Amino acid sequence: MNSIKTDLLVDAKGLACPMPIVRTKKAMNEIEAGQVLEVQATDKGSKADLQAWAKSSGHQYLGTLEEGDVLKHYLRKSSDEEMVETKHPHVTTNEELEKKLDAGENIVVIDVRESAEYAFNHIPNAISIPLGELDKHISELDKEHDIYVVCRTGSRSDLASQKLAEKGFTKVNNVVPGMSAWSGLTSTLNK
Repeated sequence: MNSIKTDLLVDAKGLACPMPIVRTKKAMNEIEAGQVLEVQATDKGSKADLQAWAKSSGHQYLGTLEEGDVLKHYLRKSSDEEMVETKHPHVTTNEELEKKLDAGENIVVIDVRESAEYAFNHIPNAISIPLGELDKHISELDKEHDIYVVCRTGSRSDLASQKLAEKGFTKVNNVVPGMSAWSGLTSTLNK
């Protein structure tokens, strides 16, 4: 196969979310509109993360090639006219979510981290739907429920919240900063 011509290479190997996106955002600022960025990562969740980030930021996700354990993601920088980064407008803090859970409110918590992240530490009764699998599970969710979306830092949950809103869910809240600073009850595989 011919090698793909890129204008800048980002090494995000060995880094977990949100670092591949953080490095990608920084690199996008260093290249011109129309140029192509190659992001090399080993985090399996980076494919869904970068696809969703590219969509929300207005950049073009071109595709991903796998070479062994390395995922090579290709993104094209859009011009200013093409690009408007969006954020989900409804944000809730960890503390606000914890109060709702403690009060026994009838809410649904969706954890969009990878299944391994969820397995080792999650909010009790949270539903595990990794961001990359959200589309195929969206029909299992009820649009009438109050939904709170959580990830490690609020980035993937923001993208998932936007995706749910696009699909007609009107009661969706992104939980920030998410599990990286969660001090409430958790469940884990570790006994």
